[in-house]
Amino acid sequence: MRRLVSERGLEDKVQVDSAGISSYHQGDMPDLRSIECADRHGLNLRSLRSRPVRAEDFALFDLILAMDETNIEDLAWRRPEGDERYNRAVVRKILAFAPEYGENVPDPYYQNGFDRVYEMLEAACANILTAVEKQL
Repeated sequence: MRRLVSERGLEDKVQVDSAGISSYHQGDMPDLRSIECADRHGLNLRSLRSRPVRAEDFALFDLILAMDETNIEDLAWRRPEGDERYNRAVVRKILAFAPEYGENVPDPYYQNGFDRVYEMLEAACANILTAVEKQL
């Protein structure tokens, strides 16, 4: 997504971040297979570090994207209640923006599906950014 934002000259208008549900890998680099897949597509993930979703993410971002239904449920559980600030973010499955790939992004770790997941996410990100551009 960051590359697409840069290619379209939207760095000053679109903020992109990444977070996970689990704090188990907090501070870790991406999986080596993710790094290798990204390298094949001209991306460098080596500076990325994992962080968990934080309560303030629901107040800072307009859109929070989840990989699957379980992530949607986890995000609903993590959204703070009782304060309108945390209602800013809309939470959706990322493949809602690329329905030709199905509903849920499969876990690439157990099926060695990193290139397939990259393909899915690249398509979804392009469609998301097109939708965002229409709202700018």
